[in-house]
Amino acid sequence: MKHRRTTAFLLALIALLSGLMTGNALIFNLAYLLGLLIIISFAWAWINLNWVALSRGTRTRRTQVGRPLEERFIVHNTSIVPKLWLEVRDFGTLPGHYSSHVINNLGGRNSYTWRVNTICQERGRYQLGPIRLRTSDPFGLFPMERHFPATTNVVIYPLTFDIHQFALPIGILPGGDALRRRTHYVTTNAAGVRDYAPGDSFSRIHWPSTARRDRLIVKEFELDPLADIWIVPDMAAFSHIAPKNNAIKDLNALPPWMQLDAFELPETTEEYTVAIAASLAQYFLRRDRAVGMAAYGQSNEILQPDRGERQLNRILETLSVLRAQGQAPVEDVLEAEAYLFPRGTTVIIVTPNTGQEWVTAVRQIARRGLRIVAVMVNPESFGGRNSSEGLMPLLQAAGMGAYMVNAGDNLTAVLSQNGKRAGFYTTA
Repeated sequence: MKHRRTTAFLLALIALLSGLMTGNALIFNLAYLLGLLIIISFAWAWINLNWVALSRGTRTRRTQVGRPLEERFIVHNTSIVPKLWLEVRDFGTLPGHYSSHVINNLGGRNSYTWRVNTICQERGRYQLGPIRLRTSDPFGLFPMERHFPATTNVVIYPLTFDIHQFALPIGILPGGDALRRRTHYVTTNAAGVRDYAPGDSFSRIHWPSTARRDRLIVKEFELDPLADIWIVPDMAAFSHIAPKNNAIKDLNALPPWMQLDAFELPETTEEYTVAIAASLAQYFLRRDRAVGMAAYGQSNEILQPDRGERQLNRILETLSVLRAQGQAPVEDVLEAEAYLFPRGTTVIIVTPNTGQEWVTAVRQIARRGLRIVAVMVNPESFGGRNSSEGLMPLLQAAGMGAYMVNAGDNLTAVLSQNGKRAGFYTTA
């Protein structure tokens, strides 16, 4: 389009010079016509670009792999001059989110609205925007652009699977002294009573004490010593392998009623490890257990044990951006963070590592009174050379639970196995 504008300027200049040299009125009229065309075209493009309001609205900033993300765009023409055409180009980073649009013949004082529904296919934190608005005059002489730099982020949580019953080792029976640490959660350990404070649940009121003292008295609780569960996903770069086929399906081309069921977890050890860790965190937190997480990926992430939906969101948000770029093997992670695991803690390790070094490290920390469960993602089923099958007897001989996950497995079925099938044995 730049050469069109240059040609129009040259023709107008040539016509003007020719008219001055020849004095021909027809040539002068042609020069005036070309000059007027240039002026009108510039004014038209400028008006098209500067009397436009654009807004975008996102229904939610948090969603999950396999679920839709919906956005609504509104372009409003604030002038009385119709817009011939407007191109809205979105430079967001969300994969498969095709929100760019071309608007034709937008009348004066009118608005144009469109919605974009995208099935999220990859976990992570992505940017929505910036947006470029592009337009021109009817002759294409003056293409103009306007940028809207405002951006926002959307977090795509990893895919989770419902677990019906996850077997834990039974070598250490629950019980023992309560931790001398107050909690606002209701546990089995009542520590005493105190006066009612605004915000306390009515279910915590101790009615006999309330009747005796003639004022509201509530119960206080202490943490269960064996309630903490730590999930340790192995995110070392050398533990994971490339997928056999990582082609992502274009789910947005499917009917809406088919899209959620059609999504499949990408066959990579990294995605399986993250999905298993997220599913286990969801399972235990929904059963009011305190869950923490330790993972060394591109950064070292330590989440202290806590309960509730807020803790689940913290874990899912951390896992959404966690990548298999760590340089520390899982045995080093366990050794470095061993001080976080008090006696009686359950440590669940999710790893595709086939070496025996981490098994030896796990057996060492298990002697401190920890309960260990290993969920092994078999890299051989993903196209790797080594298999995790040889580690199963070592873990079972030590009385630790072991789950084996292969590519294409139904994670709900595999992780919901009972204790006998998972390889648990009672220690003497």
